[in-house]
Amino acid sequence: MAALALVCVGGLALDDRVLVGVPIWAKPLKFALSFIAYGLTLAWMLSLLPGTRARRVGWWAGTVLTVASAAEMVIITGQVIRGRQSHFNVGTPFDAALFQAMGATVAVLWLAALVIAVLLLRARILDRATAWAVRLSSLIALAGAAIGFVMTQPTAGQRAQDKPGITGAHSVGVTDGGPGLPLIGWSTTGGDLRVAHFFGMHALQLIPLLLLAVAALAPRFARLADDRVRLRLVLVASGAYAAVFAVVAWQALRGQPLLSPDAATLAAAGAIAVATALGTALALRLPRARPGTPARRTREPQAA
Repeated sequence: MAALALVCVGGLALDDRVLVGVPIWAKPLKFALSFIAYGLTLAWMLSLLPGTRARRVGWWAGTVLTVASAAEMVIITGQVIRGRQSHFNVGTPFDAALFQAMGATVAVLWLAALVIAVLLLRARILDRATAWAVRLSSLIALAGAAIGFVMTQPTAGQRAQDKPGITGAHSVGVTDGGPGLPLIGWSTTGGDLRVAHFFGMHALQLIPLLLLAVAALAPRFARLADDRVRLRLVLVASGAYAAVFAVVAWQALRGQPLLSPDAATLAAAGAIAVATALGTALALRLPRARPGTPARRTREPQAA
């Protein structure tokens, strides 16, 4: 994926073609960079699995996921070379076959990630904060990936056509390819399911990174060294992350641009902010030790 990302950068510099309102090599570049982060994070999580059997199952799930990811990228890049849209394109029998094949690879990828998530849920990882960080982030990432299946549903306008050339869309309430945010291209005139898709999937990196940041600050702030405090912070952060994911998905499904929230969206965001602040304050309170009870030893998050 790193090598492909370099090829895509070259394509952006040398190929001036535009597809669906964005430079044609932007899509494979974004997918390659996303898979780099996804693969590195899953490799670290798989290294936490204890026991020979769990590691063997994890190895096979990771291998299947890697093959499915590579197959998807072959189709996306091949369509770029042809100058054709890869996602939702059913304009010709060949394009439709490629889109169906890509849908199959995504389903296999999602199921392999589900197997890894189940392994992490069952694993006895010594540090509880690390255990719940990888468990909850993997579950949120699965929900984020599932947004991709929602995108494949035909829009009302497409259902009204006898033989639509495009089935499915990123945007809600507007057509794909309209005005979008710089670099990422998310719609600024309607809802965009890619927001929730991106935000949900990258819980896999952001929640464990938060835990690593807390561990790095522990030498300066004594209460962060307590494993119970770190666990509670992980639970609060994961709950807040899941809530924000739900709100941005709800916002997109109502056809509302990310940067133009209505009163209901702002109220939901405010409620999440208040709940997160309150939860964080409670999480930072050091538990009171019972008389005669030895202090709990702390553990550092496990590294790969």
